Amino acid sequence: MSEAASRLGWKDWLVLVLVSCAVLLPGISSIPPVDRDEGRYAVATSQMVETGDFIDIRFQEEQRYLQPAGIYWLQSIAVTVTGTADERAIWAHRIPSFLGILAAMAMTAAIAAGLFGRTAGLGAGLLVATALAVGFEARIAKTDAVLLATITAAHLALMRIYLQPQGHWWRPALFWAALGAGMMIKGPIILLFIGLALAALLAWDRKLSWLSGLKPLWGVPLFLLIALPWYVAIGIVSDGAFYAEAVGDSLMGKVGESQQSHAGPPGYYLGLFSLTFWPGSLFAVFAGWWAWANRARPAVRYLICWIVPAWIAYELIATKLPHYVMPTYPALAVLAVAAIFAPGDSKAPLWLKIAAGLYAVMWLAFSGLVAAVPAAGFHWSEGIVSPVLVVLGAGVFLAAAAALALYLTGRRPAALAAGLAGGALAVITVYGVTMPRLETLWLTPRIIAAVDAHAACEPTRLVTSAFREPSLVYRHGPYDTVLAADPADAATRLAADTACSLALIDASEAAPFLAQAAALELSLQALETVEGQNYSNGDEMRLTLYRAEP
Repeated sequence: MSEAASRLGWKDWLVLVLVSCAVLLPGISSIPPVDRDEGRYAVATSQMVETGDFIDIRFQEEQRYLQPAGIYWLQSIAVTVTGTADERAIWAHRIPSFLGILAAMAMTAAIAAGLFGRTAGLGAGLLVATALAVGFEARIAKTDAVLLATITAAHLALMRIYLQPQGHWWRPALFWAALGAGMMIKGPIILLFIGLALAALLAWDRKLSWLSGLKPLWGVPLFLLIALPWYVAIGIVSDGAFYAEAVGDSLMGKVGESQQSHAGPPGYYLGLFSLTFWPGSLFAVFAGWWAWANRARPAVRYLICWIVPAWIAYELIATKLPHYVMPTYPALAVLAVAAIFAPGDSKAPLWLKIAAGLYAVMWLAFSGLVAAVPAAGFHWSEGIVSPVLVVLGAGVFLAAAAALALYLTGRRPAALAAGLAGGALAVITVYGVTMPRLETLWLTPRIIAAVDAHAACEPTRLVTSAFREPSLVYRHGPYDTVLAADPADAATRLAADTACSLALIDASEAAPFLAQAAALELSLQALETVEGQNYSNGDEMRLTLYRAEP
């Protein structure tokens, strides 16, 4: 392949960026803060900006030592640059995640174009941008989208070094810088993904000579320069508590036993793959035989080592969440388009063709689920049948069916185009159209509206016991939201400042709250009631806002 044929031109990059923005931006400002992780990140970032303490990480008065400070720094920059610190605008916190996905998409496109041609580059980049799980991570303010960008950058550099050890200086520089940035985003997780791929390559090839291209004599100091200062500072500030919690409890604890009820058996990620990487899961699975048949090619061998060891490791780790294997998606996307645009002469055995046919039926069933969930979910939540969502869902399913039919009849580039169209429509429908309209599930915005309508002071102190979600702490303010231990404690805390306080009490805890208020001789006034479901735990809630007078 000529160098010109493997290079993406400026028009190609423009298409990639514009299509990705059209797919990933809808919903980024209209979806309210999501509980629980996003709310916690947003609160900690807000406090970091307000206090100016960029070393210690806190949620209200509690230390938050699950990850390093990198993502909070990025969110702080986004909030400061956009001037939204006082507005508590969650979209500003989501900017790093959006840019992280955009960067991962662009690097995936560059990898695929360099290996299999310009059209493959376009297809691989858009397969990443339109994946369902990726669409969610682009719209939520936490670590995983930026981590994906750092891992993809490290793999891009390492792959170039592996394929051509004597290359430009930017390759080892990018590799070590990406490792340092990844360490600042989510600790040693990036070392797991890169280390497993590197170990698999060395075991497969039994060659060490190409490692000299990593330039460790100056690369390791670059890595340490990026990551080490904060790790030293937080160790001093926390008196070692960060390492005990982040490494001992959070990281190592996830390996042996599930945390926060996030458990699953081996095969968990394989079972979810058809949905999480949809629509690309069709093309990736169909590319499996092509990848194995072409494993002698160094580039294909690298992509296999990128995917398989990390996937197996995460299937064996006790704590499981669907996005944990997302750093393998760029490699899966590249292999998927490789089988389309560089198919070769390998022929699959009969048993594999039968298995592929069975998978095609299953994938089409999952496509029906993807198409139906927005309209069905909206009807379940709001009790309304939305004709718009029904039509959009039909469009998603028809595009998926066309993609499958085209692929099976040998028109693979057209199948990819149909799949990408269905994926783009699905991501926009789910995240841009449906999720922002699920008012029954979004309790926090309605609570904030009620508090603002009845506030007697600025700021108003809000005492809450049953509804303790981080999104409420973020939207109302970490220093003005009091999380009471129980209903009686809520009444006691309300009594401490009746002039500028309101209490938010669920119907299930009204009796002890009212009893304690009576004992404290408080005169209560019920102001407004907010009903809905707390999606974090599934509880139906009937929350009443109270004002009290001595």
